[in-house]
Amino acid sequence: EVQLVESGGGLVQAGGSLRLSCAASGFTFDDYAIAWFRQAPGKEREGVSCINSSDGSTYYTDSVKGRFTISSDNAKNTVYLQMNSLKPEDTAVYYCAADLRPCLLAVLRYEYWGQGTQVTVSS
Repeated sequence: EVQLVESGGGLVQAGGSLRLSCAASGFTFDDYAIAWFRQAPGKEREGVSCINSSDGSTYYTDSVKGRFTISSDNAKNTVYLQMNSLKPEDTAVYYCAADLRPCLLAVLRYEYWGQGTQVTVSS
């Protein structure tokens, strides 16, 4: 059974940092692209970042470039999202997702999803 479990969310002041984790099980991690999405209240889910576990290539949406860093520990089947210089507009539920196809920051691309972790950035 494929499982993705996010952790690391919380409440932080603007300018602060959080590190999200996505622990994966039930599939061959090295074959998959793992992405982070987020969904704020009343808004559509949007792609934030993605990593191809096979070669480590990474992708970011423009609004987080230079502030967020995605990385993977293939030995632990875990992907991380280091979020620095957080802004109130980063407030959302953050989801990780996995798919056999290469990275693409599009919701319909991904077959497997976690339950999400709340990130709240206060001003």
